[in-house]
Amino acid sequence: MTYTCPMHPEVEQDHAGSCPKCGMALEQKMPSHHIEDSEFQDFKLRFIVGTILTIPLLFIAMTHHGMNWLELILCTPVVLWSGFPLLQRGWQSLKNRHMNMFTLIALGISVAYFYSAIATLFPDIFPKQFRIHNEVAVYFEAAAVITVLVLLGQLIEMRARSYTSTAIQKLLHQAPNTAHKISNNKEVIVPIEQIHVGDILRVLPGEKVPVDGIVTEGHSTVDESMISGEPIPVEKMKGRKVVGGTVNQTGTFLMQAQRVGKDTLLSKIIHMVAEAQRSRAPIQRLVDTVSAYFVPFVIFVAVVAFFVWAVAGPEPRFAYAIINSVAVLIIACPCALGLATPMSIMVGIGRAAEFGILIKNAEALEQLEKINTVVIDKTGTLTEGKPKLVEILTTANFKQNEILQLAAAIEQVSEHPLGHAILQEAKNRALDMPKAEQFKSITGHGVIGEAAKKKIVIGSRAFLRAQNIDVAPLLDQAEELQKQGQTTLFIAINGMLAGLFSVIDPIKSSTLKAIQELSKMDLRLILLTGDTEKTAQAVAKKLGIIEVYAGVQPQNKHEIIMKLKKEGYRVAMAGDGINDAPALAAADVGIAMGTGTDIAMESAPVVLLKGDLMGIARAIHLSKATMGNIRQNLFLAFVYNAAGVPIAAGILYPFIGLLLNPMIASAAMSLSSLSVILNSLRLRFVK
Repeated sequence: MTYTCPMHPEVEQDHAGSCPKCGMALEQKMPSHHIEDSEFQDFKLRFIVGTILTIPLLFIAMTHHGMNWLELILCTPVVLWSGFPLLQRGWQSLKNRHMNMFTLIALGISVAYFYSAIATLFPDIFPKQFRIHNEVAVYFEAAAVITVLVLLGQLIEMRARSYTSTAIQKLLHQAPNTAHKISNNKEVIVPIEQIHVGDILRVLPGEKVPVDGIVTEGHSTVDESMISGEPIPVEKMKGRKVVGGTVNQTGTFLMQAQRVGKDTLLSKIIHMVAEAQRSRAPIQRLVDTVSAYFVPFVIFVAVVAFFVWAVAGPEPRFAYAIINSVAVLIIACPCALGLATPMSIMVGIGRAAEFGILIKNAEALEQLEKINTVVIDKTGTLTEGKPKLVEILTTANFKQNEILQLAAAIEQVSEHPLGHAILQEAKNRALDMPKAEQFKSITGHGVIGEAAKKKIVIGSRAFLRAQNIDVAPLLDQAEELQKQGQTTLFIAINGMLAGLFSVIDPIKSSTLKAIQELSKMDLRLILLTGDTEKTAQAVAKKLGIIEVYAGVQPQNKHEIIMKLKKEGYRVAMAGDGINDAPALAAADVGIAMGTGTDIAMESAPVVLLKGDLMGIARAIHLSKATMGNIRQNLFLAFVYNAAGVPIAAGILYPFIGLLLNPMIASAAMSLSSLSVILNSLRLRFVK
């Protein structure tokens, strides 16, 4: 098991402990079903013991003077045992030369306790400047109360961090433990770890799908809300894909395992969310820079406050000097500042995951807020990505089944979705397809090959013309079909134009609403496609998109993105194909459809698992909510410290006689952290 720091992801070790840089508790790098709470229980016990001993100590300090020995006996276990983790982290921060909030806490507690202990054990060494009513002032109650309040703050923070991982825990609990495996015509229940690619599994009503695979027999509906955020069940039948962790509804079906273990979509989602929650937003660099100077500055202010009070303060001057310098150290603890960004990022990314939006890193979450231009690929993004062959036109010398048979033979070895539409129609007509030879694919243009000793060319008008093939006989029909939003492919056999395939890729039912929502957000929308101008314009007109780039080759998509960025636009690119990967990587934020290729998903920092464009609007909305939340947290932290430090130093004493007791300073410090935590957790309820 590897442990890492949420605030400093570069810190890793093979055992639990605290971060040498910030002192925060390390967390498991990869989530598990059971969150280890040993540290929480340890702090809880220390807090309870500390509280039990601090209550009588506080009562004695307030009502009975001169009982320093009893106060020492009560305070020592509170500071040295209950507060040991705090002192240890403070010492580590000094040893590692990474001063942090525990540096200030440890210094404040140590000064109050050891000064009081020495005053109790050796009172005669102190001059009159340290005495009140001829007794040396002690601050055991301050040291104990500060310790207990800081422990309480740590407990609240640990509990809050467990809330931020709610999304991951929900996903983890989606994974089933066993599966019904069909082996040698017998059905046996086996642990999920024993499932291998190719195994046949039975899924009963109400059960969770064990791994990713494809339905081989049966019919049912499956609740896929855990990956899409949509509650409507999805119909499953032979040939349909199913995802591990989703819930089977009414029917029984057999499936073949295709992805198991860490390769399943659910495992990848959990890994991505965990990685993203530990990533650092660019705004965090500002916080780190401020914190690096803040702690030494606070120590300097505490030292100055001590000398000012020791020289110019009222009697007992040294007692006032110690108490005010301790108050400065405690109230200035920058724990709220350190929590401001990571807490919001963890909650925001977890919230996105609940709605089928995978945001792979905090930088993407921050960049989404600044997006003003969204470039959208057509096939598989605006459309379903499942083209259907709707019409076959032929020239005088050829018949439909003849050209379909030869085209399907070539498209058998093609990965293009338009080719799949031709192949599927040939299968529907039960046509025998000869073997394809000398296959060659020219990305974005077409394919060439041989079948039944005939040379076949399939592709766009420009592609066939480049092969010296005249497409004029079917050109008018092609343009008319393109005006209707259909994609056309010409086919030539042995150098002669043979026919025309008309393919339609239906627009997703949710696309129009998503485009309307994005338009309301004053975003510049651009349709980018390799399809013809007429087809692209027909689709754009249906959706209300004004700006269209048609006939764009894969390499040119990247160039268009770079051009927009050079013009000063903040660009998000949404796509789903292999040819979209370079453009997705070049955009300020790449957004991949979860229904697309693995390469596209790897290239993009944002993945919409459902493949629904409405996810873009949701992601941008969540980004704005998260970044607004971070700014609120930073404002709370900065204002708190800016006001708290001078008050603790005693700046108001000459005017209104106000001094800040270290115990009050400790309570205020814990309250500032709590306010940041509660504000961050509000993101869990963002609509």
